[in-house]
Amino acid sequence: MCGLAGLFGGGARIGESAQAMAAALSHRGPDDADAWSDAAARVALAHRRLSILDLSPHGRQPMRSADGRYVAVYNGEIYNYAELRSRLEAEGRAPAWRGHSDTEVMLAAFVAWGFERTLERLRGMFALAAWDAAERTLLLARDRLGEKPLYYGWAGSSLAIASELKALRACPDFEPRVNREALALYARYGYVPSPWSIYEGVRKLPPGCWMAIGQADVDARRLPEPRRYWSLAEVVSRARKDSFRGSEPEAVEALEAVLRQAVSEQLVSDVPLGAFLSGGIDSTAIVALMQKVSGTPVRTFTIGFHEYRYNEAPHAAAVARHLGADHTELYVSDREAMDVIPQLPGIYDEPFADSSQIPTFLVSRLARRHVTVSLSGDGGDELFGGYNRYFWASGLWRRVGALPGAARALGAKAIALLPPGAWDALHGACQPILPASLRLSQPGDKIHKLGRVAGARDEADLYERFMSLWHESPLKGATGAPPTSALCPEVPGLSLQERMMYLDLLTYLPDDLLVKVDRAAMAVSLETRVPMLDPRVVELAWRLPLSMKIGEGKGKRVLRRLLERHVPASLFERPKMGFGIPLEAWLRGPLRDWAETLLDERRLAAEGYFDPRKVRATWGEHLSGRRNWQHPLWVVLMFGAWLEHEKLA
Repeated sequence: MCGLAGLFGGGARIGESAQAMAAALSHRGPDDADAWSDAAARVALAHRRLSILDLSPHGRQPMRSADGRYVAVYNGEIYNYAELRSRLEAEGRAPAWRGHSDTEVMLAAFVAWGFERTLERLRGMFALAAWDAAERTLLLARDRLGEKPLYYGWAGSSLAIASELKALRACPDFEPRVNREALALYARYGYVPSPWSIYEGVRKLPPGCWMAIGQADVDARRLPEPRRYWSLAEVVSRARKDSFRGSEPEAVEALEAVLRQAVSEQLVSDVPLGAFLSGGIDSTAIVALMQKVSGTPVRTFTIGFHEYRYNEAPHAAAVARHLGADHTELYVSDREAMDVIPQLPGIYDEPFADSSQIPTFLVSRLARRHVTVSLSGDGGDELFGGYNRYFWASGLWRRVGALPGAARALGAKAIALLPPGAWDALHGACQPILPASLRLSQPGDKIHKLGRVAGARDEADLYERFMSLWHESPLKGATGAPPTSALCPEVPGLSLQERMMYLDLLTYLPDDLLVKVDRAAMAVSLETRVPMLDPRVVELAWRLPLSMKIGEGKGKRVLRRLLERHVPASLFERPKMGFGIPLEAWLRGPLRDWAETLLDERRLAAEGYFDPRKVRATWGEHLSGRRNWQHPLWVVLMFGAWLEHEKLA
């Protein structure tokens, strides 16, 4: 896990500029720094290193291939590098190895098999840039599901590339201007989805894609379209033609085999390694398999809150005791958690409004005191049907989809008549007679959201309503952008639940969840790894019938059966909590003055982005306690804090 930066085109001091860009990424790589440039080709690459494999100088980047053709910088890990190294040796195409880093193996593979064919064979998380001296092109690539970030855009006459936007802002010729289309998407989802960035002229390379950029492209200030070397749509289509036909026990066996392989590969490290543990199904499965593979107790880390509704620490501690993990937990006060908020714009670089960013940063900071690498359970919800919205959407649409739109709208208004607190009280009174699947945390908010989505026009609109934080755009004017789901390749024949899982893997997972973890962890120089996103796990998950993932009002059926082999069900069978904070109460209490400053009507009008009338009305309803608008308000607050941090206000 490292930070990369580079420039293509520009003047004589391009090497110095690239080094300045990399210096802005020192948190991603505190262990070493180096740069390479070719003045004649007008290209420079720079790197900040977090040493994980081959801690010697032989693992240093930028690294040149043995034949001199390629120079590369990259961020991430290639988990199957030993397998690729052996294959190169068996084919007689291996160079005289200088060290044992995955970077060196990757470069040798470029020479032997070519760039695109190598990408198809890599199994890992990565964002990379490589100069091809033979073709005089700059090559960019990103891993299959978007674990590692890569931005590219214009800084004067140069093409600038970097792991984070702060490196682009370190370019003297970079002009930061807010992209209104990206802002509209941010207002809708709470994050800026690929391929947009918050800045005009800057893009994110989409997951599973690569680019080859020549000098003529840079001189003309035009860039080729990214090419796809891996497609989730193709994986899903193949899986439907080759569906798993075994029994559920056989499916559990197959899943454990591939997930155990993924975990085993991701335990390779020359530095201390551990795992995040919430006590939920996904992180518990990862830690259980880590403990099976490891010969020593696995280091695990959990953050606890004194507010019981948000506290998973006791569950995590119980799981750790059962598995024999070396567990560390830290209870944090509301004040300690809120002290993170001023750091968020600098950590995330773009407006980012998933409030679980706060506990994610806190648990990353805790883990970094003890280890340099931490595994996480991200991806389990999207692959195995873990989100409540998957079975709620299906049940809801089955009941109301055939009704006239006017009738659905009337029902939505009826639900909204009772504030979330009243629904909470009603739900609490009915707890003794409710089935386990309907015993929810924060039921009032969930019921209100169901009311909002009930008026959807069709299944596509239903998904967008589930994912949208503002029901109506809070922006000034008619600024808009197409929903990201409209840009995703269609896969014929998917059920509503499967389509939602597919879209989440393409959008919500890489642009919200993986961004959240990457930036929070890298802010404290911690590498994170995600075994659930191993391509073998992804492919098997899509081969399994939906009934092995979602059934009886619950998701992750096959993952639960796997986990029962290692942990008593009583330790993980409970309502889904998420990784939250008491933001609703904070905004009405200790954060009120801070929020009031950012939501001031005159300030919003002067900034010129959000409609002061809509925002103030929403803020007033939240303060009154009649509605809980914590998530839409957090969108506006994080944008205002970002504007202030970047001095764009």
